[in-house]
Amino acid sequence: MRVCIAEKPSVAKEIAAVIGAKSRMDGYYEGNGYQVTWTFGHLCTLKEPHDYTDKWKFWDLRTLPMLPERFGIKLINNNGVKKQFGIIERLVNNADEVINCGDAGQEGELIQRWVLSKAGNNKPLKRLWISSLTEEAIKDGFDHLREGHEFDNLYAAGSARAIGDWLLGMNATRLYTLKYGQNKQVLSIGRVQTPTLSIIVTRQLEIDNFKPEPYWELKTKYREVVFGASSGRFATQEEASVLLSEIVGQEFYIVSYERKTGNEAPLRLFDLTSLQVDCNRKYGLTAEETLRLIQSLYEKKLTTYPRVDTTYLSEDIYPKVPDILSKLTPYQEFTAPLLAAKIKKSPRIFDDKKITDHHAIIPTGVLSNSLTTDERKVYDMVARRFISAFYPDCKVANITVLGEVNKVEFKATGKQILEPGWRVVYKDDSVKASADENIMPLFEKGEHGPHEPELAEKMTQPPKYYTEATLLRAMETAGKSVDDEELRDLLKQNGIGRPSTRANIIETLFRRKYIRREKKNILANPTGIELIQIIENELLKSAELTGIWEKKLREIEAGKYEISAFMVELKEMVTEIVLQVKLSNGKAITVAASEEKTPDASVKKTEKERNPKPVSEVDEKIACPKCKKGLIIKGKSAWGCAEFRSGCQLRVPFVFMGKELSDSQMEQLILKGKTNKIMGFTAPDGSKKDGKLLFDKEFRIVLE
Repeated sequence: MRVCIAEKPSVAKEIAAVIGAKSRMDGYYEGNGYQVTWTFGHLCTLKEPHDYTDKWKFWDLRTLPMLPERFGIKLINNNGVKKQFGIIERLVNNADEVINCGDAGQEGELIQRWVLSKAGNNKPLKRLWISSLTEEAIKDGFDHLREGHEFDNLYAAGSARAIGDWLLGMNATRLYTLKYGQNKQVLSIGRVQTPTLSIIVTRQLEIDNFKPEPYWELKTKYREVVFGASSGRFATQEEASVLLSEIVGQEFYIVSYERKTGNEAPLRLFDLTSLQVDCNRKYGLTAEETLRLIQSLYEKKLTTYPRVDTTYLSEDIYPKVPDILSKLTPYQEFTAPLLAAKIKKSPRIFDDKKITDHHAIIPTGVLSNSLTTDERKVYDMVARRFISAFYPDCKVANITVLGEVNKVEFKATGKQILEPGWRVVYKDDSVKASADENIMPLFEKGEHGPHEPELAEKMTQPPKYYTEATLLRAMETAGKSVDDEELRDLLKQNGIGRPSTRANIIETLFRRKYIRREKKNILANPTGIELIQIIENELLKSAELTGIWEKKLREIEAGKYEISAFMVELKEMVTEIVLQVKLSNGKAITVAASEEKTPDASVKKTEKERNPKPVSEVDEKIACPKCKKGLIIKGKSAWGCAEFRSGCQLRVPFVFMGKELSDSQMEQLILKGKTNKIMGFTAPDGSKKDGKLLFDKEFRIVLE
């Protein structure tokens, strides 16, 4: 019997249907020599400090640093998880061969390997590695199963990442909380979380400390084109007024008209970060929302695997392009010209050397009429980007015009679209409109006439606040501001976080009240600012240095760096940080009252009871207590089961009886079935009520 393990029930169902395992059993499908079972994402997690030794049960500076000799894993403490793991363990132990059908990426490899390790698997291991969930892709994947050991380095990198997050998150969070926390409030530190916060805080302080200064600009309008004085800004009004007086009443002369033609290549295909950036800019979607939407499109078979960091396609995709284009019937007016001619194999699109785990995000050719409004927006962006990539360059004329009034020089620049090329795919889109700005009329050297001069007083402007779009770019390039796509590709190796985790990192900072949103802008809260200012060790908050660690993780994945060497460096860094902070002097940080509380060292409780939320930067996955299948996910207004499309209606609103519930209270309710006592609910008659929230038999929440 061949046992297949998918990462979630919905994917297992798709795989089972394709390979003929059509009999539904308890926790798996069976048939045609296969058993197809599933995890719910993470079933296992790294052991917590108290699992290693009793002395790490309590938060005490004297016990730091915590450096386990060997890291262990354990099952997540959830009845649904335990039941499903028991099914997997039984199937694996009776199998002839195991096929890892987990998500084809680093996190997916880690999830499955931990489960197989915990189950004690010693059977031959194969790997299903596919980039889409279409029937064709699944069949092809099973026809070309790969050996499990080919992905040992991928697993090693995932393990190193998880252990690194544990070492830094657990130690630094306890360290800074005990040293600088106030009123038993947790100060959360993370390997990626903290440098990301530092990027935001640095920009915030630049804005807060910015002192605007006045300046003056001399401009004039000739034939509806605004020209600026070539001398630039003026520091004083007097200086600018002298020139203004010299040109008033004089004619404007065209001295030079230069027109250079050039080409604008099509936009690159989407990787996850660039898709999140564009969705935030165009539709205001958060990085987390975009990831959820593109993941949904992938699971509906409409797009390829989304958690990618490349904008290239592998060369074996080239023969499939015409077929994909022909199936995109809603875009027929744009695909028809491409299909009528031979599609060029451009190295800007196809390059095997630029492919890591997967190729760029593209449509599969599968269509659906059951998409939400937001899913349709994201799909449209992916489809248009794919189609436009095969169009010819946009031909433009870049124009520079020099003018003169009484020996005072002026300059204007603009462009003309000569042949739209790929821009026709975006004919109703802002991407085209923005490129058509400053369309210049034709000027002739020597022409002259009246003009309209003016002197404008302006103020210097502070840097702009980060939006999610610009913050994602800053994370991708380790804090460097880069617009050039080629240079950005080079800097990706040193970016902080991975494309699949950056959205969660940003959301973690919001949940912990270190940052806040104001419209599209991201601002640092006082607590976040204080936390970054109290951290003296640059390794903890430097995006560039953290990017170096990220590069080493990639080298582990590529087999170019030993995980043992990485662990030694990490432990040395943690030891150095602990010693430095213990010896430092600093004032306590004022933390918002809504944030997490530190454990009371005088009360003997388990680590989970003392810390409702994990202190490492990667949040624990929680299985649904109702259906025992899906994971609990956070939506726009409520927590709910990820299997809602399969009928599970578990839903916990953010606000209940006028009371906004914290993440910790949500977790208490979902994990334990009941919260601690909560104050301040508002009854229908307007009176105030205190009590505990719990689930009734139908898993509706009620106040006790």
